Amino acid sequence: MAAPKKGRGPAGGQSRPGRALAFILIAMVALTGGMFLSGHTTPRLGIDLAGGTSITLEAKNQPGKPNAINKTNMATAVSIIERRVNGLGVSEAEVQTQGDRNIIVNIPKGTNSKQAQEQVGTTAQLYFRPVLTVTGGEPTPTGSASPSASGTGKASATPSAKASDPDTASDPKSTPSASATTQGRAVTGALKKDATPTPGASDSAKTSGTPAATPTPDAATAALEKKFTELDCSDKSARATAGDGVKPEDPTVACSSEGDAKYLLGPAEVSGTDVDDAKAQFDQQRGIWLVSMEFTDKGSKKFQTITKKLSTQQSPMNQFAISLDGEVVSAPQVNETLSGSAEISGSFTQQSAEDLANVLSYGALPLSFQEQSVTTVTAALGGEQLKAGLIAGAIGLALVVIYLVAYYRGLALIALLSLAASGVLTYTIMALLGPAIGFALNLPAVCGAIVAIGITADSFIVYFERVRDEIREGRTLRPAIERAWPRARRTILVSDFVSFLAAAVLFLVTVGKVQGFAFTLGLTTLLDVVVVFLFTKPLMTLMGRTKFFASGHPWSGLDPKRLGAKPPLRRSRRVNAPTDHPKEA
Repeated sequence: MAAPKKGRGPAGGQSRPGRALAFILIAMVALTGGMFLSGHTTPRLGIDLAGGTSITLEAKNQPGKPNAINKTNMATAVSIIERRVNGLGVSEAEVQTQGDRNIIVNIPKGTNSKQAQEQVGTTAQLYFRPVLTVTGGEPTPTGSASPSASGTGKASATPSAKASDPDTASDPKSTPSASATTQGRAVTGALKKDATPTPGASDSAKTSGTPAATPTPDAATAALEKKFTELDCSDKSARATAGDGVKPEDPTVACSSEGDAKYLLGPAEVSGTDVDDAKAQFDQQRGIWLVSMEFTDKGSKKFQTITKKLSTQQSPMNQFAISLDGEVVSAPQVNETLSGSAEISGSFTQQSAEDLANVLSYGALPLSFQEQSVTTVTAALGGEQLKAGLIAGAIGLALVVIYLVAYYRGLALIALLSLAASGVLTYTIMALLGPAIGFALNLPAVCGAIVAIGITADSFIVYFERVRDEIREGRTLRPAIERAWPRARRTILVSDFVSFLAAAVLFLVTVGKVQGFAFTLGLTTLLDVVVVFLFTKPLMTLMGRTKFFASGHPWSGLDPKRLGAKPPLRRSRRVNAPTDHPKEA
């Protein structure tokens, strides 16, 4: 039988601890260098630490949809608002529901916070409606004159690259005047002309269950005539509420976004849900900003059908009003059949074009919201709480250090170096996660990092106690370090798995700031495993080779006498009992 080879360590031993230490040190240097090179040397701060704006939105009931406010629509609205805000680069914004009908939007202070505030509650209900008639924006008192004509207001658009130039549209102010009675007759005549069903209106009717092509009853026509005549588009509130309560398949009245023209519009032929993508672009030839849209396959067919019909009409019934949240942003003339894409042009600035493209790209909100409150949050209160939290964390860390030094003596050096390595990894990763995934450090996240100190220290204590147990059994330090590691490793992994599982569940079932606590707790738990395996254990192996620890110095924390070690285990020799031989006579 072959004799066992000498020089081979115990099972589970680590013959080259320097490799693991080199690997984790290189990782720490790389993360630190990446942090400085990226210019993000500090973690992003949440609204409670950096300050910002908190907006409360309340969902409103919609006409004909009494059950529209439900969990599904509220969750969809939260998702759309969050994507809109993130699309502006404010990735650390928090969007969450409160109660059954409120949504809270927290936007940290930043360059795009004001722009995001303007978009969070925008319903973005987009419809393409044929123009039946258009006049100036002022109301028409009985017996007085009012401009009445075809054409568009200042805002204009080009439904496609081949559409007619908006400048060819006539000015409402240059057309003959008409009395209120004449306007009423024009409304009635326009509604009768529009009674012919169109494919787009039929599709809308099928969706809603309400026929869109039936002739308008006299009472409804009279009410619409009155509303159109009395509408004052110079009044911002009247302009914003002109189309409230109107279904997409019904005719309606609307104002231009600038309030200088009012429109009588037919049923919606194309909706915002038919838009596949929207982008803000600068037209070099015309020197203007515009929004280009690409339709879905279904939307492209609808757009082609209605533009074919409009191209055969006389002005103003050859105009296509693009209505956003009840206001006409543009009303271009259509002279030929178009399909596939459209361009909205007008008096856009770069920001307004990007805003419109952003809300169209991420879709319309399924509910209408009213802004209940807008609160400016200062960082002073959060800064005081952060200061108090950091003081509490420093006190806790100091107590941990005192305990380690008093109880483990020299072993405390290994624990402190491991805590420092864990701190460097945690800080650099948090700083890099800010621009990478929008992670923002808030007060609960700071609490999670403080709690992680105890989790990390607990892993060191488990391993140290296993080593001391082996020494109490009479083994020398180097075998004790290797024999203690497998048992300590299992305990550490089980403990960290439980902590990570709790953090993961908490992250999935909660929203808002509590997720920051769960994320930080989960991150530091994973880093604890990395540090213990790649730093603490290799460092302990190297320290065990030094004379200070190997000799059991009283200040090493591994003195066999202080630990009550048993005598060294030795093999007992087998002694043969003497045999009595009878003496020969």
